[in-house]
Amino acid sequence: MSTLNIVDYMLPVEECRAASNEWKAYFSDFSKIQKLIPTNYVFNISNEHLDWMKGFKDYKDFCAAVGVYRDRMILIFYPMNNEGVKIDVKEYPYSFLTELDRDLRLQEVQEYTVIKNAVLSKNLESTEKNANMGFPVSNTPILEQDIAVSAIERWRNEGMEWFYKECRENEGIGIFRKFYVPTADLCLEDDGLLGITCSFGLRYNDIYGKMLVTLIFISSRANLRNAELGAETISNTYDWAKPCPPICRIPDVDVGSGF
Repeated sequence: MSTLNIVDYMLPVEECRAASNEWKAYFSDFSKIQKLIPTNYVFNISNEHLDWMKGFKDYKDFCAAVGVYRDRMILIFYPMNNEGVKIDVKEYPYSFLTELDRDLRLQEVQEYTVIKNAVLSKNLESTEKNANMGFPVSNTPILEQDIAVSAIERWRNEGMEWFYKECRENEGIGIFRKFYVPTADLCLEDDGLLGITCSFGLRYNDIYGKMLVTLIFISSRANLRNAELGAETISNTYDWAKPCPPICRIPDVDVGSGF
């Protein structure tokens, strides 16, 4: 992943607020959204962004606020304290929605344990043999790769239909303003992490009874490997971020004006 100059990718809080308010102005105008958001574009979170975030790694959540800056969609990342309130600093890292410049590789490796049993009699004669396949080992919560790919493809194919429906219903009041991102999903403790590609996805939510937009984080890691070398379950695809609305947390409910 290309290296960015972090100075050029930090946005003063006043401009963060303006960008967030500009995004809200798009909600009732489908034609503007259609021009703003190609559904095959992604956000790139650089190693420099992640280095900044490491200063807040002990908190459990980040927020990815959506904005429009220089006529382009951006994500603005700000840390939240353990009470769910934005941590105030003078500027925050942001990332433009942009075209992929390479193929995106998703990898999930699972190792299955084969347990073989044999019983020898007192006369050293084999009396029993069997083999069982164990379940895959997993040390960290992951989003299954097939689910991630399906959500990304659905966004690419149906994302604009989702926006059209939301724009026509209540003037876009249900369109996302921001996403809650578990800090664990940013892999800030992973020394092999090179950067993260962040894609929109579209998944059905049983609780709300509707399709919701999510963010899916796909890491570029130094330790991706061939499946035959796997030692335990690993994945470069991590859990999905929760959109607000409808999943807005107290006290962080005044969406779009938290800067």
